Amino acid sequence: MIAASDLLNPAQLAEVRKRSDWKGTGLVIHAWVLIFGSMALFVFWPNPITYILAVCIIGTRMLGLAILMHDGAHGVLSENQKLNMFLSQWFCAIPLLADTNAYRAYHLQHHANTQTEKDPDLILSAPFPVTKKSFRRKMIRDLTGQTAYQQRKAQFQNALGSSDLPLSQRLNNLRQKLGKGILVNLILLAGLAATGHAYLYFILWVVPFMTWQMAIIRIRNIAEHAMVPDNEDPFRNARTTLTTPFTRFLMAPYLSLIHI
Repeated sequence: MIAASDLLNPAQLAEVRKRSDWKGTGLVIHAWVLIFGSMALFVFWPNPITYILAVCIIGTRMLGLAILMHDGAHGVLSENQKLNMFLSQWFCAIPLLADTNAYRAYHLQHHANTQTEKDPDLILSAPFPVTKKSFRRKMIRDLTGQTAYQQRKAQFQNALGSSDLPLSQRLNNLRQKLGKGILVNLILLAGLAATGHAYLYFILWVVPFMTWQMAIIRIRNIAEHAMVPDNEDPFRNARTTLTTPFTRFLMAPYLSLIHI
């Protein structure tokens, strides 16, 4: 692994390591404003076009929240580390049934072992290249919710633990691992119900979570690591993705196109 100090002088390192409380907070607020704004768009102008647009925008901001959770896991979402963890955990990770600390432990292994057999993310890029038919099947599974269903099923089964355990123990395991995420989602459902629009939780939270988000996560993973020139060269085993403003808005939020 190459140390940052091998490439940048102390002044340059200090510059790139600057953190901003207001920028990190602003990005989290921006994501949620777009999520609720997209819901409002559909409520005021309910039609197939605004619905599809809302699903895509919300699904992309869900990816955006995951990206901001990633920044929080690296401790760069805020200069204040308590604020960093609060924002990352409660406003980015937990609503998506994730956990910043668990993600950090997993993700640092990816950085330490990028594109090697020890890389926990290797499974995402190793199968490529694939045929057009295979890629089409994958995208259909993503966009119809099949991929997300299998992931969530495995997540809940893992959280519950062995079926041999007493039910009370399994429920306690579930509470410990996913209780906060379930609670926040129930609060979101209750909040929407209080406005008279409980249905929005299902059609404009669950659906984007299960469909569009899955599809663009797959595309992003392919763009970043699939078929890179040299798996062992840290300068060539990941890509920065060239995008237009439109594709950034719907597929690569919050500078996620820059990947090193």
